[in-house]
Amino acid sequence: MKNIAENLGIITVTFEDRTTLQCPMRTTVGQLMKRRQDEHGRRYVGALVNNQVVTLAFVLEVDSNVKFLTFADPFGWRVYRDTAAFLLGKVVSEIFPTARFCIAHSQGTGFYCDFDLDGQADIKPEQMAAIEKRLREIVTADETIERRKIAFADAVKYFETLPQKDKYNLLRFRNPSKVVVYTCDGFTDLSHGPLADSTATLTHFRLFHLAPGFVIQFPERGIPPRIPPLRLQPRFFSVLQEQKQWGRKVGVDTVGDLNQLVASNAIGDFIKIAEAYHEKKIARLADQLAERQAKTRMVLIAGPSSSGKTTFAKRLAVQLRANGITPLTISVDNYFVDREHTPKDEKGENDYEHIEAIDLKLFNDNLRKLDEGREIELPVFNFETGRREYRGDKMQLGTGQMIILEGIHCLNPRLSAVVPAEHKFRIYISALTQLNIDANNRISTTDNRLVRRMVRDHQFRGHSALTTFTMWPNVRRGEKQWIFPFQEEADVVFNSALDYELAVLKPFAEPLLFEVKPYHAQYAEARRLQEFLESFLVIPADLVPPTSILREFIGKSSFRY
Repeated sequence: MKNIAENLGIITVTFEDRTTLQCPMRTTVGQLMKRRQDEHGRRYVGALVNNQVVTLAFVLEVDSNVKFLTFADPFGWRVYRDTAAFLLGKVVSEIFPTARFCIAHSQGTGFYCDFDLDGQADIKPEQMAAIEKRLREIVTADETIERRKIAFADAVKYFETLPQKDKYNLLRFRNPSKVVVYTCDGFTDLSHGPLADSTATLTHFRLFHLAPGFVIQFPERGIPPRIPPLRLQPRFFSVLQEQKQWGRKVGVDTVGDLNQLVASNAIGDFIKIAEAYHEKKIARLADQLAERQAKTRMVLIAGPSSSGKTTFAKRLAVQLRANGITPLTISVDNYFVDREHTPKDEKGENDYEHIEAIDLKLFNDNLRKLDEGREIELPVFNFETGRREYRGDKMQLGTGQMIILEGIHCLNPRLSAVVPAEHKFRIYISALTQLNIDANNRISTTDNRLVRRMVRDHQFRGHSALTTFTMWPNVRRGEKQWIFPFQEEADVVFNSALDYELAVLKPFAEPLLFEVKPYHAQYAEARRLQEFLESFLVIPADLVPPTSILREFIGKSSFRY
């Protein structure tokens, strides 16, 4: 009994290198650090404790596995950027308290920020210089960023007094007894995930003017850390800006705005408007193709996972028919090489994302013949045997017809190298959400697609959230290698995001996320998405039209897949 009593209150901590340490219960994670930064000079921003991302002030109460995080780690990278967003919000509120400020979307390795003071069209150089100067002063001052829990009533009272009501609107539709906030030198913001414990953590950043706002850019995660040149993507920037402006026109640019529509039973009309906006864009694309019909023979559609490519292609086909054009479809998947010839990834496993998993010689030969008006026999890939077959399916491109090709490689010039550029119309599609949680907390477009994929994988493939999380890093690697480098090849970018969709996906996704437990390596990501979805009021799936892109993920579409 004496030995047991002596050990009461002592816990064992296991570090990433498998070394262990015994310490008293209620020791904070930060107290375990021997230094504030790693061997490469990157400051620790937080920690992974039992597969949960926490602040350095997190109190340990049980035996724990601990990994300290810098911005080189994907979890630490998010903490670093969220801390920067918090401090940027603080600086703007100090210097320009009446300005309308918003972290709108990602741009390169950073965030694009809207800034509007008294209706001016563009941020002035001296305004941006003042923001950067004050931000660097705060970083140099090494001020404490403190995580606190305050009474719900106190939080509502505080945020109701602010010029922008985005945070107050978010709280209106929640009712916890306490609210988690972060504070720093008189500035308070709602918590949407762990932040670093000091302003000095923001070691690398730079502000760039990008009319009408500016970009706060962060370092690359390599060694040594450096701020890369700002890579502009004018077409994508234009699409995101257009979507953001549309959200403001219809009065829905934050989750609080969306929740207000749900609470007031006005969400049905908003869904109709959002879907009509999609249909209008698709109809205009079909009109554009009709005008180019004398030259355009093939429409190539590409985009990352869970963009809604398949439903978009089907809706575009309907609009083409409305213009008197008969669409023909070719499945790129039917041109897979026989399985024994599939390229291997770095683990020695079949890499079906690789462009040479497609028989490029045969595919180009068939496209060339179709472009010349000749008849081809279409292959069919037998996924059970892993081999290509021919079943007598013929195709020939005639007058008033147009071929639609949809797949991840469709913007890669190698896939259709033999087809003259003037005979192709290339469309890039992705879910580029404009909706923010609040002014300085954006919704990641990658998160939007991940939730879509998780729901679809469960609905139609029987996969658990754990399976989707496990596959997702490989999916992302494939996108970075085979899709994103060819974005700018597109003639048109279509944004498939629907501003109401996460509220519909929430009841589908939450039960799946609850199945991921703390002993799973994927728990940190599952927990983060759970907390993110808590901000949304639920929208019934019955309100989603049968032709919606969202139906590709939740089911009951009027299209056949």
